[in-house]
Amino acid sequence: MVTPHAFWRGKRVFLTGHTGFKGAWLALWLTDLGAEVTGYSLPAPTDPSLFEMARVKERVRHVVGDVRDGAALAAALRQARPEVVIHMAAQSLVRTSYAEPVATYATNVMGTVNLLEAVRQSAGVRAVVCVTSDKCYENRETPRPYREDDAMGGYDPYSSSKGCAELVAAAYRRSFFPPERMPDHGVALATARAGNVIGGGDWAKDRLVPDLMNGFAAGACPLIRFPAAVRPWQHVMEPLAGYLQLAEALWAGDPGLAEGWNFGPDEADARSVGWIANRLAALWGEGAAWKPTGEPQPHEAHVLRLDCAKARERLGWRPVWALDAALRRTVDWRRALDRGADMADFTLLQIRSRHGALAEA
Repeated sequence: MVTPHAFWRGKRVFLTGHTGFKGAWLALWLTDLGAEVTGYSLPAPTDPSLFEMARVKERVRHVVGDVRDGAALAAALRQARPEVVIHMAAQSLVRTSYAEPVATYATNVMGTVNLLEAVRQSAGVRAVVCVTSDKCYENRETPRPYREDDAMGGYDPYSSSKGCAELVAAAYRRSFFPPERMPDHGVALATARAGNVIGGGDWAKDRLVPDLMNGFAAGACPLIRFPAAVRPWQHVMEPLAGYLQLAEALWAGDPGLAEGWNFGPDEADARSVGWIANRLAALWGEGAAWKPTGEPQPHEAHVLRLDCAKARERLGWRPVWALDAALRRTVDWRRALDRGADMADFTLLQIRSRHGALAEA
């Protein structure tokens, strides 16, 4: 099948967080495109995990390491001699950040510092994409989608840590990798902010879609914390496609692209948690149902939307799979797992099917 990303064939890529949900999908995609991927990460954060099920370790140069260990990270990056760096390693859960705030800041903030220091000490890196979160914005609970020039902030430790990571990247860009001097230092540094992602292989605790499908599969009635909360939902491959397109554009050397970018769904796909739960139950069938929990919960934003006009206009990026298609493919993935399919093959099949959808669009 012809891929729209022939750019990646033979490229040396250093990917942090490749054992996580999004990282495993991206590692599979990059290696399927022909990239030579070095993954640097702690062991898979869940059991089971997509990393293990899809045999990602067999496709990459797998380095077990912690981004909080600056010396080990720098040594791994130097040995990999990457041309492109994509930084995805993170503590990615809001509720965990309340229980483990110090570890959250150490990973998400100092991990980013360590990664950018490693880039600064290594020759040959040309494009760097630091992945943060849509929660990096100072959320004022307004209906207006957030744009890239809105203020950074964060109510909880996780959201705050992602806002801090954005500030770290901006400081390193201005201080060490200024776009106007790119011919001198050779590094284009950008950040990427994405919304709530769904897809097969997500086993994280306290995440809506895994909790729902695990409950449905067990014949239980899952409890939902914030049914009215609105989020920008999208299949995991949609922002990953944005990261790849951004990295390709940075490689081309346009200094104006070294900045922050939103990658979110169309406005119609910013839906409430309750809507997602109802639609997923309908797709699952078998009498699947859920109910709201009556227990007090830690604070989470009620409304969060992203304005992605810049990525659409300047990068030519846009979502290929709308929300209903994303939910269907997520259910398909879980059904394939339950019937004993080879999940490496099935996940690659879904990756390649998106290639086909993009080519036909």
